[in-house]
Amino acid sequence: MPADCPEPNRPMPRLPVVDLARGFAIVQMLAYHFVYDLTYFGWLHIEMTQEPRWIAWRSAIVSQFVLIAGVGVGLADAAGRSGARFWRRWLQIAGAAALVSIASAWMFGPRLIWFGILHFVAVSLLLARRLPALGLLNLALGAGLLALGLTVQDARFDPPWASWIGMAAHKPATEDYVPLLPWFGAFALGIGLAAAWRGRGYALARPLQRLDSAPALALRWLGRWPLTIYLVHQPIMMAVLFLVHRAAG
Repeated sequence: MPADCPEPNRPMPRLPVVDLARGFAIVQMLAYHFVYDLTYFGWLHIEMTQEPRWIAWRSAIVSQFVLIAGVGVGLADAAGRSGARFWRRWLQIAGAAALVSIASAWMFGPRLIWFGILHFVAVSLLLARRLPALGLLNLALGAGLLALGLTVQDARFDPPWASWIGMAAHKPATEDYVPLLPWFGAFALGIGLAAAWRGRGYALARPLQRLDSAPALALRWLGRWPLTIYLVHQPIMMAVLFLVHRAAG
């Protein structure tokens, strides 16, 4: 085991570059949702679910979150994180997913979010419990699942009871949809990347060895609070824009 690699039963210190990457994804999410909210209130007219550039950006943001979540699973396993801690975090995420479904049902009606990013993460955490033991094999597994999810579209996966798996021929009517495939492939890739990183003693490229600039510190701070920011940012932005819209109208 490399000298810089923590012993399995010792807590591993936070790795700033992971928080930095997560913070960068959060900033993109905030910007994307701000444009979505401006469109919702009629100040912009963008078909964000139809225009390829917006679809591509949304996919890039989701990819970053899912990949980093997989890396986090790999790092947690390397640190020997307890089962109690896992289940406590899982309950937080599953509970937050339920809140998102309830709130979106009130706001969007039949287009409620029933399998969005938090639902995906909650299911993926359960499915990935044993994956860290595969080490670098997760890279091959992840690539295979990505290929499967991106190339297979079958109408038999269209019904609501099956569309959460992915590979549906038609996207369901919902405001956020992150099915198991192909995204679990990116999740597994993240676990594999964590294994590869661990094998190198968590070494960083020279440009990333000093992450103490003001922007980096801000991104790292954001990256420490992903679930909280995800839950509160939309209600805050929507409330502010509603008040502005009402005052202007």
